[in-house]
Amino acid sequence: MSLSIISTDQAPAAIGPYSQAVRAGSTVYFSGQIPLDPATGALVDGDIAAQTRRVFDNLAAVAQAAGGSLAQIVRVGIYVTDLANFAAVNAVMAEYFLQPYPARSTIEVSALPKAAQVEVDAVMVLA
Repeated sequence: MSLSIISTDQAPAAIGPYSQAVRAGSTVYFSGQIPLDPATGALVDGDIAAQTRRVFDNLAAVAQAAGGSLAQIVRVGIYVTDLANFAAVNAVMAEYFLQPYPARSTIEVSALPKAAQVEVDAVMVLA
């Protein structure tokens, strides 16, 4: 099986030794996205909702670069630094995904890169 590296300047460049996403067959594995502005590489200003919107915009850009869209995402992993933000993250996710929703986990972590409040990774299947 061949692997294809997915990269776009419409999402933030990797801040470590990893790719934005990797396609293996018809499956695309997304690296975690934090709320970085792709143009500046800086963390976006704002509350958890603003940060979560930036994360999903970044994921959408990577999905498009891979030849898909958020509608083809089958699994989402969400990492937050405070589970008190669970409802706000859910509300933003509902702006980006329609039923049937992808499978998902939400995990509270002690810290995220660049002091982000949220990080999201995903798996997408292309037909």
